Amino acid sequence: MLSIRRARERGHADHGWLNSYHSFSFADYYDPAHMGFRNLRVINEDRVQPGQGFGTHGHRDMEIISYVLSGTLAHKDSMGTGSTIVPGDVQRMSAGTGVTHSEFNASKNELVHFLQIWILPDRAGHQPGYEQKSFDADTKRGKLKLVASHDGAQGSVSLHADIKLYATLLEAGTRLTHPVRPGRHAWIQVAKGAIGVGDTPLHVGDGASTSDAGDLVLRGEVNGAEVLVFDLP
Repeated sequence: MLSIRRARERGHADHGWLNSYHSFSFADYYDPAHMGFRNLRVINEDRVQPGQGFGTHGHRDMEIISYVLSGTLAHKDSMGTGSTIVPGDVQRMSAGTGVTHSEFNASKNELVHFLQIWILPDRAGHQPGYEQKSFDADTKRGKLKLVASHDGAQGSVSLHADIKLYATLLEAGTRLTHPVRPGRHAWIQVAKGAIGVGDTPLHVGDGASTSDAGDLVLRGEVNGAEVLVFDLP
């Protein structure tokens, strides 16, 4: 059985420079029925105005993934990392024992649109770390590409968490199957376009979860749909 989290039901904060939608409780948005799913704690869909961003702030004991959908995100942190993140990139920052960082829209005239994802680590106290890899469209088109995992399998970024994160680009009529093993759980997040999961339609911003073992069948409903699939303990 799928549990659906519709885009319109998410928390919302419009700060002018930042327009953000929260799939789970975050900052001033609190919903005890949506505190996360398994070890997936945050999915924020953020749009940041040109030249604006998140000033230097701190994190501890969290695995943080940035997944850019359009525009360019500039990152700096207390580990000495300075980078830009563009569509196709997956950035992982392990906050561990403590790290500070900033994220800004690197463009003077275009929005940056990205997903900010937080995952609870397998334990507290890891050494802070950073990793960034690029996955071109061909590696994701019509297939589930592993982009983050506990062991960095298949060229994915590595996480201090028991999770597999897949990304896919689906054209209309394309079908993919993801097996949910016994004891595992899945969260599906539609980043662009529209898909079907079995007989259930999902549109951009929608999420869905299941804890039932069996095959999840994903079907592209429009060309260029972009979807993330989380396989969780």
